Formats: sequence, structure tokens, C-alpha cells
Amino acid sequence: MNLLRPLIAVAVIALACFLNFTLSTHHPIEGEFDVVMMFGHLVPAALVTGADHGMLLSLPLPEFLAAFDMDLRPEAPGAQLILTNMQIFMVLATVLIFVLLGGVASYVRTGRGDAISRIFAGFCMFVRDDMVYPIMGKTTGRSFLPYFLGLFFFLVFMNLVGLVPFSATPTATIATTFGLAFVTLLIMMIGGMVVQGPLNYFKHLVPEVPWWLWPLMFVVELIGVIAKPFALMVRLFANMSGGHMVVLSFIGLIFLAASQAGTGIAWTASPFAVGFAVFIMIIEAFVALLQAYVFTYLSIMFIGGSLHPDH
Repeated sequence: MNLLRPLIAVAVIALACFLNFTLSTHHPIEGEFDVVMMFGHLVPAALVTGADHGMLLSLPLPEFLAAFDMDLRPEAPGAQLILTNMQIFMVLATVLIFVLLGGVASYVRTGRGDAISRIFAGFCMFVRDDMVYPIMGKTTGRSFLPYFLGLFFFLVFMNLVGLVPFSATPTATIATTFGLAFVTLLIMMIGGMVVQGPLNYFKHLVPEVPWWLWPLMFVVELIGVIAKPFALMVRLFANMSGGHMVVLSFIGLIFLAASQAGTGIAWTASPFAVGFAVFIMIIEAFVALLQAYVFTYLSIMFIGGSLHPDH
């Protein structure tokens, strides 16, 4: 097996974790370890730099986007988009897609490739043959396959990398899952309007009902359209953040025991706490794959239903 790509992937993951540990405001430069700090990995942390780590890493926004200013300090000039540790791991997931899936296309065409290419080609075939094509058909599915493959592996890598020490999980934040679900909503509505036409799209939202009931049913069906990606957002966020909270709670018990009952009790409790945490981590690895599958599969169903309302 060619070890170059796995080594590059490990190096990229290590670099992302190092940047998160050194630049994230969740890791104070001075002071003792704080149990609450561990739970900070579930929320975005601003990236800071400078000799005293007092300079926020940010990007300037144009004036017409001033409403999205994230730097609320009075002395901060203009509008700023503050970079967070979650963005580090979003970029990491994107890089891993190119690194680990780089040989899949060649393997599918020629049948020659290393073990990494064969493994990920199997995942790609599964997404294509068992998820996209059965719902959307080959013609439509072929057009949307690159997006769904990218979405699936983007979610898988973000979820799995969040289990690495000194990392963070973007999908454990509601902002990330909102963005992904919002893209699904846009494709549902815009794709449906392109295929059916704007008027027919909204007309087909409501089944055959009496005319006096049509306005009420239109509102109900429109809420139903929005509720579908909303459920995607909440499900992914709740499952990923919930699992991490359980793991961190078990680890936090060690430090809680040390502060409340002394180091002896903490050492006694640590094997049980670590054991339960490892058990949950194993389940989390399965959940990471499962949630990527569920989010992608439901997105395929929702988008396919918008493109083909007769189905």
C-alpha cells in the first residue's frame, strides 16, 4: 500500500489539532486546568495570535455586511468576520477529501489502485448505487452525485476527526448543521423551481383539496418543506454534541473527584471513568458514520422529492 497519502492525512490532522490547541481561546496560556474548559470544544472558539494572544484572527467585511459583524468590541474598526477553531476542521475535512479520495476516480476507471483507493471507492459505490440512484434515478442522480459524495465525506471526516485529542467537531455546533441544512433547503426549492417551474412548484406542494382549504394547506405544506431541513439540522447537532458531552462528562468526573474528595479517590475512579469514556468513544465512531449516512440519505430523499413530486 502506498503510505504517502495516509501519512499526509495524519500530518494534516496533527497540524489542525496543533493550531487548535495553540490558537484557540479555549486553551488559556496561564492558569490551572479547568474542567469546564473541556466542554468548550462543543462551541466555536475564536482564534487568537500575537505575543500575548490578544489579537483576534479575523477577515474584514464590506460595509453592506456590517450586520454580520462578529467583533463587538467598541475599539474594533469596521466589520469583522472572526475565524474560529471550527473553521480549521472544516478546511481539514475538505483537504482530507482531496488527499484520501485522490485515487478513487483512477481506480474506478482502470481497476488499479492501492488499498486506500479501493476502500473509498467502495464507499463511493455505496453512495451511488444504494443511496442516490435508487431515489433519484441514474439520469438525475448522475448530475447530483458529486454534491452528495462531497457532502457524505465532508460529514464523515468532520465527525471522525472530532474524536481525535485536541480537536473540535464542527458538526457539534448548530451553526455548522444550519449551514448544511440550509444548502439542502436551497437545492430543494431552487431545483424544484427549475425542473417544474416556479408556479408549478408551489402549486404541486398542495394535493387535491377543496378550494377553500387550499390557502391553509399551502401554509402547512410550506412549513413542512422548511421542517425537513430543520430536522436534519437538529438531528445532526444533537447526536454529535450529545455523544461528546457524555465522553467529556466521564472524563470530568476524574477532575471533579480530585477537587472534591482528593487525589486518592480520583485515581480510584479514573479506570472506571476512562473505561466508560472509551466505550462511548467506540460508539461515537459508529455514530459519526451513521449520522453522515442519515444526513446525506435524507437530503437525497428531500431533494429527489422536490425534483420529482409525482414520486
